[in-house]
Amino acid sequence: MRRIILSTESGADLPKDLADKHAVQVVPMHIIMDEQDYLDGSLPVKDIYDYYERTKKIPYTTATNPHEYHEFFSKIKVDFPNCIIIHIGYTSKASSSFQNALIAAEKFENLYLIDALNVTGGLAAIVMYAVNMLEKEPSIDPVSLIEKIESIVPKSRLAFTPGSLEFLRAGGRVSNIAYLGGALLKIKPCIELMEGKLVSTKKYRGKMSAVAEKLMHDYLNQYNIDREQLYLLYSIGLDESIKQRMDEIAKNTGFKNVKWIQAGAMISTHAGPGGFGIAGLEL
Repeated sequence: MRRIILSTESGADLPKDLADKHAVQVVPMHIIMDEQDYLDGSLPVKDIYDYYERTKKIPYTTATNPHEYHEFFSKIKVDFPNCIIIHIGYTSKASSSFQNALIAAEKFENLYLIDALNVTGGLAAIVMYAVNMLEKEPSIDPVSLIEKIESIVPKSRLAFTPGSLEFLRAGGRVSNIAYLGGALLKIKPCIELMEGKLVSTKKYRGKMSAVAEKLMHDYLNQYNIDREQLYLLYSIGLDESIKQRMDEIAKNTGFKNVKWIQAGAMISTHAGPGGFGIAGLEL
């Protein structure tokens, strides 16, 4: 029986303990800062915030390229001889990474690619669904597993709000006028993944403690999320009292398991410090 190996990008923000425990292979994306290219995961997120404080600029991010994918898939084949690889990729609507993986995949057999149409915790939720399916049915037919993963892709729901508009402004995602108005009114956008694209769907006003709670209630009212597992996302700087309150709400609404995921360099570069998000799978 051939072993099935799951892989994904660093943009999934899959916690290292989960990746290691379940042998999920993770290929790094890139952060360009001070004219140096850093592999995502090798650069402390705090360095990004320090860079912004120093320059009022944000780094920029780039996708994994075809050559890197070729090396990545080749190493998996060496480490796990005769394996079947199922790669669950970062949304193709927000990065060229998935297209680059497709180019590299042409030279491999028994390699299957799935466009997760999601990022960070939304992508991690799909990867962990695949992990759980594989653990429940180790001898599952690869085609059947792929079909199950593809069926869950539209059911992965991600919503998050940045701690402030500063990083969005620095990255050109909001105008200076919109930034000034939003900052004065303490407005924070809710950003969701819609058909693989990052879309601002709502606006919240007030302190992050109130915004996070409102986002949590809106999300749980809008989506019928599987109570077996909820993923809560944060970027460095989110107050611990907010995290405790979100844990409390999750418990009170019947979630059996809650996993906190720290936003990595890819997301933090665009969203900045102190952000909060939620991800889960709809029933």
